[in-house]
Amino acid sequence: MPMTDFQGIIPILVTPFDAQGRIDTDSLQSLVEFNIAAGVHGLGIALGSEIFKLTGDERDLVLKLVVDTVKGRVPVVMNSSAPGTDIAVAQARRAEELGADGLMIYPVSFMPTGPEAVLDLFERIDAATTLPIILQDVPQAPIGAEMARRIVLHAHRTAAIKVETLPTVPQVLRMADKVAGQLTVIGGAGGSYMIEEFCRGARGTMPFCSQPEDFVAVWDDLTSDRAGAARERFDSRIMAINRLAAQDGDLFYHVHKQILQRRGVIATAFVRSPTCGIDGITQLEIDALLEQLF
Repeated sequence: MPMTDFQGIIPILVTPFDAQGRIDTDSLQSLVEFNIAAGVHGLGIALGSEIFKLTGDERDLVLKLVVDTVKGRVPVVMNSSAPGTDIAVAQARRAEELGADGLMIYPVSFMPTGPEAVLDLFERIDAATTLPIILQDVPQAPIGAEMARRIVLHAHRTAAIKVETLPTVPQVLRMADKVAGQLTVIGGAGGSYMIEEFCRGARGTMPFCSQPEDFVAVWDDLTSDRAGAARERFDSRIMAINRLAAQDGDLFYHVHKQILQRRGVIATAFVRSPTCGIDGITQLEIDALLEQLF
């Protein structure tokens, strides 16, 4: 499925595990169908999928199962970032072989060596596959507006940039001002500032996958000039979840998986190690909020 603009709501799928920490394929298929039924515009496999905790075979299993379940109904984006350029290129090729419709990549961050290495990474991936690329601007490997423009000149299939360098709202404004007409600017960070980012030029976001219908409804309101309705739904349905999920380490994995388990989409809320622990007070807060919203 060709994909050139990456606009709209593209949730990042969690990876469901069973109680022993093995990939739960039935729950993953259920999760895909749950999101498609909500009207999402694409699906992603990335850091929110605990992808860095998966073996190579498990990465292949997750991507292949998602592609096979989607059956072309929405585009599937695969994060092929890696600590080395050759690994990233190999993972990008593998993603294309398994049916991904787009790639999302942040620069090598373990031992960064400067802008020329960033350009080399994206130029080599552009040459190695035929898939469109989403640049991922993250705090550990930021991509400024000028660098994004340079990458476009070297990697012609670059189609979008996902802005996650904090603070994201002014960063989106700067990015949209500089790359309008070249790249689609999309937000991330759980969609916490999707309304503010939209008002500053973002035309998509990649939230978690536990509330797809709420994000789609907010998106529909924003694109139909119903700003008041968008704000009301966001504040009443999304904001409290994101605020709670951000209060400690990787608590967001636990919160969103518990939502999905409560909604009957996945069987367990297991999060692979390493992960933060949940104290009794925090679990009571999660339980109370989920009882209120779901």
